[in-house]
Amino acid sequence: MSARGSKRRHLLAADIGGTKAALALAAAAGERPQIVAQRLYACQQFDGVQPILADFLQSAQVATHRGAIAAACLSVAGPVAGNSTTLTNLGWKVSGNTLASELRLPEVRLMNDFEAAGLGISRLAPNDLETLQEGRPVARAARLVIGAGTGLGVGLLTWQDDSYAVHPSEAGHADFAPVDELQDRLLLHLRRTYGRVSCERVISGPGLMRIFSFLQETGAGVPSKQLREADKTRQDTAELIAEFGLAKLDPLAVRALDLFVAAYGAFAGNLALATLAHGGIYIAGGIAPKIAPKLKEGTFMRAFASKGRFSELLATMPVHVVMNPLVGLHGALQEAARMSGAER
Repeated sequence: MSARGSKRRHLLAADIGGTKAALALAAAAGERPQIVAQRLYACQQFDGVQPILADFLQSAQVATHRGAIAAACLSVAGPVAGNSTTLTNLGWKVSGNTLASELRLPEVRLMNDFEAAGLGISRLAPNDLETLQEGRPVARAARLVIGAGTGLGVGLLTWQDDSYAVHPSEAGHADFAPVDELQDRLLLHLRRTYGRVSCERVISGPGLMRIFSFLQETGAGVPSKQLREADKTRQDTAELIAEFGLAKLDPLAVRALDLFVAAYGAFAGNLALATLAHGGIYIAGGIAPKIAPKLKEGTFMRAFASKGRFSELLATMPVHVVMNPLVGLHGALQEAARMSGAER
């Protein structure tokens, strides 16, 4: 029976970032795939995508349905061409066609992670969003999804026929544009290490650590004893800095988070101008849900709207924080459903 035959009624999806990989098996029934098995993997424990998928497919919950998988879609943090990619922050080379052959799956499609996030936006429930600015949303107008995590992803959505089409982007690798004297100094500091400085060098988890180091090295302060002790037992220093900054437990972490959020907001405002995203700007990625209270304090939106003569225009655009960290996984499931013919 073909991959789209009646016996093949399950879908495999993955959202593979620079740090974590979320995998799901879903039953392709009704308008929305129903997840029957789900697991989160730490990428650093593996040397490629294939071993992660193989482990998931061999798990007890999944193995019994393996022969019923109609299609698989993998959301990957890297540019996709010819159904292949090299993950930007891991260096893993991935081929959807090779994975299909090695894992005996009917079809494996790769899609950029922010193309998947863009698809997943339509699947979000109202409580999956925190609104930073109501604006005046325009039906069928362009939408923008931006997300900082291990890297910095961007996707653009435009209305085509009767739904939104998602266009992947590598805008996160555009040149970092400082907007004040402190950011000027940050740029010069990073330029000594990297030469050209992209936005992702600043607006990402590693970027937050670079900001923290820059402030410390330029005499803005020293980490508190509490933060230094906590850092000895934590693997994710960026997450720790964000936590201490959010809770105001460490003055240097507070300053670092302030600078990070200001740069993030300015970047989002630049892209909003570039795309005229009157359908809404969605701030996704792994960091935004964790610092949502900070994003709501005002620094982010002030930087977003600080565009001189165009500040009033930006005030009309809706801005939301995506609180559901699995938005990309849901987008990949939606694409797998389309591939299998299950989507209605």
